[in-house]
Amino acid sequence: MGETGTGKELLARAIHKRSKRASRAFIRVNCGAIASSLIASELFGHEKGAFTGAFQRRIGHFEAADGGTILLDEIGDLPMEMQSALLRVLQEEEFQRVGSSQSVSVDVRVLAATNSDLRSAVDAGKFREDLFYRLNVFPIRVPPLRERLEDIPLLLEYLLTRYSQKAGKKFRDITSKTLQLFRAYRWPGNIRELQNVIERAVVLCDGDTFSVDESWLRQESSPASGPVVPLVTTLEDRERQMIEQALAQSRGRISGVTGAAAKLGIPRQTLDRKILGLGIDKNQFKGR
Repeated sequence: MGETGTGKELLARAIHKRSKRASRAFIRVNCGAIASSLIASELFGHEKGAFTGAFQRRIGHFEAADGGTILLDEIGDLPMEMQSALLRVLQEEEFQRVGSSQSVSVDVRVLAATNSDLRSAVDAGKFREDLFYRLNVFPIRVPPLRERLEDIPLLLEYLLTRYSQKAGKKFRDITSKTLQLFRAYRWPGNIRELQNVIERAVVLCDGDTFSVDESWLRQESSPASGPVVPLVTTLEDRERQMIEQALAQSRGRISGVTGAAAKLGIPRQTLDRKILGLGIDKNQFKGR
């Protein structure tokens, strides 16, 4: 569990590489990026002729990960109808390909990652309680970068070496002001944002002293083009505020390039679930 950009996939890969399964496959599946109609086929495979376009048998991610590890990323975005199928695989260690009545047995270590609160999703009826407990065998919370500022010098050293070698540059010093900026910044994008800032600075820096533009790490109190909003006290209030603002800008439209989901950078299905859970009336924004 952890915010976006904290390195959940890297941690999952480290668990796999340090296990007895390291010589076998590591398969990552983004549950929020697969169309609902294709999830069963992606996870469990299909037989030839199982549906229109199924011209040959195809093995799914679970079968490909047999003997190894599968990472179900963004598990909170898995549709309810697929949650029961996943629960069966976890309990019985077998599944059926789409269009087949024959069971396929697998031995797979299952890791699940999420940036959402699954416990709250269970309470709201959006995530199966039995699946939650089946997955929650050994929970690991990955803290955001703002809670582990002592790691920044080490991460900076590693990433600077990585990107300077890639760019064919060599840095001898890091300005003290840069270190102060890195420690003072809240890093909403976590390690992924840190990585991008360092890579950009490596490209732009001249000479052998590494530094960043102070404007890159300036904390904005509110969007420049949006209305001034009061300080909120809970994450739910802030989430509601961001969703309502995106709905207002898109005039209630959810999907499409100009829809609220695209403005928020999340899948349409995820936004629909959040709107339902927060009790937001999206119709009130239509025609504004």
